[in-house]
Amino acid sequence: MSTNIVIVDDHELVRAGFAGLLATQSDFTVSGNACDGAEGVRICREQKPDVVLMDVRMPVMDGIEATGRIVAEAGEGAGPRIIILTTFDLDEHVYDALGAGASGFLLKDVAAERLFDAVRVVAAGDALLAPKITRRLIGEFARQRRKQATAPSRPLAALTPRETEVLRLIAEGLSNPEIAARLIVSEETVKSHVSRLLNKLGLRDRTQAVVAAYESGLIVPGVGGAEG
Repeated sequence: MSTNIVIVDDHELVRAGFAGLLATQSDFTVSGNACDGAEGVRICREQKPDVVLMDVRMPVMDGIEATGRIVAEAGEGAGPRIIILTTFDLDEHVYDALGAGASGFLLKDVAAERLFDAVRVVAAGDALLAPKITRRLIGEFARQRRKQATAPSRPLAALTPRETEVLRLIAEGLSNPEIAARLIVSEETVKSHVSRLLNKLGLRDRTQAVVAAYESGLIVPGVGGAEG
């Protein structure tokens, strides 16, 4: 089954470069591209892609607003997974993009194999948490949000103790096999817990679960094994 991809960037060479790379993979189909966020929202509405590569800084509508609109139109748990493209690995705008619903970020000079892996990972509903810089970024994002909020935006009361424990381990960057080994349960059991907690919290994927864990105070950046 092919993963349907839309590329949104205001530089034609960037769009062409990513499209050319993605076209070398038999399981990818680039169904559209856009030169600004507003056009990206329209194309995503028409093409209903699985994954969107979204630039942050664009004219007319930036990538943060476009991400928010795409996620809002799709509804909770639905719609494409959005990967933010950025030139700098600590781009302050990525914090807001994660808050808007993005599933992770990549540098524009990413190696081809890393790009392919990232698209496959987010299409499967997993998080781009491998690089330490991503965990630091999400931790900083959450710190900023907690300063602004008077109460957690994602209350965890609906979760069972085991689901809360699984959420904590997701936020620490553990994969399903690693969580299974830690809890001495099967990987299928972990998958069931992950699916249920995402549904209960109205979250799109594991990246948003990490953000929710930080925002709620379940994980404190720099404490309990998470990167700060």
